[in-house]
Amino acid sequence: MSTPSRWASRLPELSYVLLAVYLILTAFRTHNDTTMALVVASVVMFACCWASATHLLGVRPALQFVVIAVCFGWFAEQMGSSHGWFFGEYTYTDVLGARLGDVPMVIPLMWFSLTYSCYVIANLIVWQSPVDGTAGLGHAAVLSFLAAMIVTAFDLGADPYLVYTLKAWIMTKPDGAWFGETVQGFFGWMFVSFVIIMGFRLSVRKLALQPSSPFLRRHALVPLALYGSNMIFQMLLGNPVEIRSIAPFAMGIPLLCALAGYQRWTSSPTQARA
Repeated sequence: MSTPSRWASRLPELSYVLLAVYLILTAFRTHNDTTMALVVASVVMFACCWASATHLLGVRPALQFVVIAVCFGWFAEQMGSSHGWFFGEYTYTDVLGARLGDVPMVIPLMWFSLTYSCYVIANLIVWQSPVDGTAGLGHAAVLSFLAAMIVTAFDLGADPYLVYTLKAWIMTKPDGAWFGETVQGFFGWMFVSFVIIMGFRLSVRKLALQPSSPFLRRHALVPLALYGSNMIFQMLLGNPVEIRSIAPFAMGIPLLCALAGYQRWTSSPTQARA
């Protein structure tokens, strides 16, 4: 067996190991919420999602997703922190570690992790498959918009927590309509997520999404587990406390729908798309 084949065969194991490490770090944060734990957990989540995407989509499409999400995610955050675009005016603190420009380097990694996870969730809801089922532009736009809404459902609780508890950034207008965040933030979360996911779909329209290793049903649970663990974290430690009641509905509804789609998914992606 060639080296690439051996490497590809290890992808499922790598994803599961990274998922386990991420869940352990998340559990650790519930007892001792430190900046280092958050940064390390975010990097592990990024690596886990990249391994999962490589397995489910193929090496090249996964790399394209990473490049699109990281590059546009950084651009949006840089323009937001320096010019007030997309999310309203804000300034990052030193909480999230090293920066590239005005943006902590961990933030663009999180954009990929979230958009990839929500891409899979949206596909499971509509197609009962983690892989896209159509190349039509209209359907791609609708699916991308749905995935962007699922990303925004996560941000509804995550952003106030990062502002109030971790003080990862400071809003210029601290009395926004959403727990200190401005309403403009809703537009920013939706728009940036939509551009990333739609950009990825356009980039792979002429590519066959081929898994790099045997296609395993349980592997599609990895992004769902990541999304679900963040929902549980918000339910336990959301701040302001109202977030704890919002998270199970805002994040739980799409997650439950995706799990229902997962139950209907066959082990063959070709059959699922047909």
